Amino acid sequence: MSHTLHKYGKNTQAIHAGQHVDEATGAVAPPIIQSSTFAFDSCKQGADRFAGAADGYIYTRMGNPTIARLEEAVSTLEVGAGGLATSSGMGALCTVVFALMNAGDHMVGTSSVYGPSRVVMERDFSRFGVESDFVDTSDLDAVRAAIRPNTNLVFIETPANPTISLTDIAEVAAIAHEHGALVLVDNTFASPLLQRPLELGADVVMHSMTKFINGHTDVVAGMIVPSTAELFKRIKPVHSYLGACMDPHQAWLALRGFKTLGMRVRTAQDNARKVAPFLEAHPKIEWVRYPGLESHPQHELAERQMDGPGSLISFEVKGGLEAGERLLDQVELMTLAVSLGGVETLIQHPSSMTHAAMPHADRIEAGITDGLVRVSIGCEDADDLIADFEQALEEA
Repeated sequence: MSHTLHKYGKNTQAIHAGQHVDEATGAVAPPIIQSSTFAFDSCKQGADRFAGAADGYIYTRMGNPTIARLEEAVSTLEVGAGGLATSSGMGALCTVVFALMNAGDHMVGTSSVYGPSRVVMERDFSRFGVESDFVDTSDLDAVRAAIRPNTNLVFIETPANPTISLTDIAEVAAIAHEHGALVLVDNTFASPLLQRPLELGADVVMHSMTKFINGHTDVVAGMIVPSTAELFKRIKPVHSYLGACMDPHQAWLALRGFKTLGMRVRTAQDNARKVAPFLEAHPKIEWVRYPGLESHPQHELAERQMDGPGSLISFEVKGGLEAGERLLDQVELMTLAVSLGGVETLIQHPSSMTHAAMPHADRIEAGITDGLVRVSIGCEDADDLIADFEQALEEA
């Protein structure tokens, strides 16, 4: 059915992609094939599967029916050439970099990207001769200036974590391709419901499915979706050999969450559209970054590139770090925790939490101020969230 789903809307796709009726039992909900290995009908069939001459499953690290359903579902919404599910978002990033980069290659990345994504490039991949520079990719001139003759990959996160800055995917793709580089986009903050980078010229998209795709704060998972069969074939063997594979039960939970992606994303987004103006108008708030506000530096780009501004908001309380800490300690309904994209509202302090491993100077250069607070608006009633902010700001 997946080949016909693209004629339907994104909500319909999210509900039906990967959701085949089980042939053996007629079950509507997909079965969990919790098997590490798969039997062959004959020695020849096993040899043919290992040689790639016959379809079929061999070993769950290399492929599994339950996992395949999830890969099909996400790839359908991203309009890609197939999906590769991983055990985490970091597993997805490391797999792509291992597959596409060689010693002596150079990568340009978004300066305010998720902290561990930047740290693994600067601290670990650099040990194997992979160079990287991180710049403000919302500034196209900065992207052009950062590209070198050996630049092989441009890695952008948009909206970025945690500054909520936006990068023009189509323009960056044009710049990168002019220099022979590929473009990887972390689409975690938007989800394929609100943004589809491959349609804008990106070569590979990745997700931390821990966030919006699963959406219930109970699974850690990642996904890679290449734009072409050629790129899929380059990444697939590395995906298997690195072993950052997904567990079938983990895949089943994420696939179940994926069916409600549209409802969850839009409810949280509707709430954020109410919370962001409240924060912007509050006398104790220094600034707010939310793509749905006209004050956002890339508001016009958000309207052009995305199908909605999403539900992530960054802001700073007047009084900086100490005032922000008091706010976080006073919230009652919102949960003080890292991560995002769940049905519950999560609030955190990036410079001391998710981005603490980055050097202070790099954080400041990337726009991650000491007083920045990031909130992932959930699916509660918006009035209750605003009331929680009101009482917490009163104390801060």
